[in-house]
Amino acid sequence: MDPQVDLQRKRRRTFAIISHPDAGKTTLTEKLLLFGGSIEIAGAVRGRKTQRAATSDWMELEKQRGISVSSTVLTFEYDGCQVNLLDTPGHHDFSEDTYRTLMAADAAVMVIDLAKGVEAQTEKLFRVCALRNIPVLTFVNKVDRPGLAPLEVLDEIERKFGIEVVPQNWPVGSGRDFSGIVDLHDQQVFLFEERGGERRTKFKNLHLDNLADSPVGEKIANLTRDDVDLVSAAGTVFDEERFLSGKQSPVYFGSALTNFGVEHFLRGFLKLCPPPSDRESDIGPIEASRSNFAGFVFKIQANLDPRHRDRVAFLRVCAGRFERDMEAILPRSGKKIRLPRALRIFGQDRQTMDEAYPGDIIGLVNPGEFLLGDTICVGEPINYEPLPQFSPEFFAVLNCTDTSRRKQFDRGLEQLVEEGAIQVFHDARAMTKEFILAAVGELQFDVVQFRLESEYTTQTSISWRPYKMARWIEGPADAIENIKIPYSARLVRDQFGHDAVLLQSEWDAKVLERDNTELKFHAIRATKYIRSADGKTVEVMT
Repeated sequence: MDPQVDLQRKRRRTFAIISHPDAGKTTLTEKLLLFGGSIEIAGAVRGRKTQRAATSDWMELEKQRGISVSSTVLTFEYDGCQVNLLDTPGHHDFSEDTYRTLMAADAAVMVIDLAKGVEAQTEKLFRVCALRNIPVLTFVNKVDRPGLAPLEVLDEIERKFGIEVVPQNWPVGSGRDFSGIVDLHDQQVFLFEERGGERRTKFKNLHLDNLADSPVGEKIANLTRDDVDLVSAAGTVFDEERFLSGKQSPVYFGSALTNFGVEHFLRGFLKLCPPPSDRESDIGPIEASRSNFAGFVFKIQANLDPRHRDRVAFLRVCAGRFERDMEAILPRSGKKIRLPRALRIFGQDRQTMDEAYPGDIIGLVNPGEFLLGDTICVGEPINYEPLPQFSPEFFAVLNCTDTSRRKQFDRGLEQLVEEGAIQVFHDARAMTKEFILAAVGELQFDVVQFRLESEYTTQTSISWRPYKMARWIEGPADAIENIKIPYSARLVRDQFGHDAVLLQSEWDAKVLERDNTELKFHAIRATKYIRSADGKTVEVMT
C-alpha cells in the first residue's frame, strides 16, 4: 500500500445520478455544483452568468431539447472530499451510455419524483446497480409539489426493488406547505426562509419539540411529529454492510428546484458514500491503494471541442497514482504509450491535470488509440472487467446524400461508433459489405444524424431494417460455422469481431435456440473474471 495514494483515495467520492426522465436529475446535479462552489448561479458556469443552459447539458442538441443525451463528468470539492459526479442520460434511448457510466461509479444516487413514484426507467437502472451490488442512495425530489405521501413512496420503493429503505430526514409539510426538513438522527429541524432556487437557501434551526411555535403552525407540526414517531417506531436502522452490498438504501427528501434539503443531502451523502475500493481483474483483485497506476476507459467523446475535431477518452482511475506524461501499457495490444495530456473535464470545459488518484475521472486526448473498455496500467499488464454490450432494438443503414462529403461522413461515423454512440454490424459472408447501424433507442439515430450534420457538415438519409434484436453467439467454432438461422434472420459480426444474429421477433429467437442446442445466445454480451477451483482467474461470458 502506498500511504499517499491511500490518503487521496479516502478523500474521493465517485458516484452516478440515475433517474427516469423529468424526475429532476439535471436540476439536482446543478444544485450540488452550486453548494460545492463550482457555480454561483444554478444553470450558469462561473464567469458565464448569461449562459443559462445547464452545466451538465452542454451538447447543442441537449440544449435544444432540454434532455440529457450523453454522460457528463463534473468535479468539485466539499467538506474535505473531492466529489466526482457522473451525470447520466435519463432517457431510455440512451440507457446504454448510463450502464457504461455505472461501471465507473462507486455508488449511485437514485432520484425519484414524489408525484410519480418509482417509474419504469428508474426500475431498469436500479436493476443494473443491483447486478453490480452498487450502493444506492435515494433522493425523493419535488416535495414542494403535490404528490404521494412520503410513507407511500417508501413503501413503493421497498415493494418494487425488494430493498430496505432507511429515511435519513423527513419533510415538514408537502406541496405548497413544504417548509423544511427534520434530521431523523437528532430531530433537529431546518426551516428554509426563502424559495429562490438559483442561490444557496438560508434556513433557521430548531428542535422538533419547538416546531409548533414556528411559522409552520400547529397542524403541520403535529402531522410532522406523528410521521417522525411512526418512522422511528418502525425500527429500521442504517446498516453500513447492508448498504454497501446494495440491500439497503438511505432515503432523503427535498426539492432540487427550491434547494430545500439539497445541502443536507450532500453532507449526509458524503458520510455514507464509500471511497474507491479494490476491483476485480483477470489476475485477481487489484489493490486501489497500490503505487502503480491502473484504470479503464468507460466513455469516448468525439468533438468535445468542435474547433479541434478531437476525441477524449474518459478514464476511471482505479488504482495507484496517475502522473501526466507517464509511460503506461495498453494490455489489449501490449503497446507502450506515453500520456502527455490529461484533462479534468467540467461539462464542456477542460483544464490540464498533473496527477490523479483512485476514483478520479480524467480525460485522455485520444488519437484513435483507445477503445471503450480498454485497461491502461503501469507495471504488470492487467485487464479490468470489460464493458457490456446491450442488444439494440433499432437497426438502419445510414446513407451519405452528398458524395463529395463521403470522406467526412466516414470519419464522423467512425468517431461516433468509437465513442459507443451507436453499434455497427456487418455480414462477413456478403460480397459487398453493408454496415448496419444499431441502437438501443431510436433517438440515438437522431443524435448521430444531428452530430454528423453539425460537427462534420454532412447530410444523411436513413433506411430502416426490420430487425428488433441481436443475439451474440457463444460456442465451438465448428458449431458457429454450421449454425441454422431463421429465414428472416441474418448472421453478422459486430465492430469488435464478435459473431451475432440479427432477429425480427422473440419467436425467431426461440427457433434459433431450439435449432442450435450446442450454442448459447446472449442478449447482453458481458464477460466476467471468476476464480476457478484451482485458484486461477478465468474469463467467462455471462
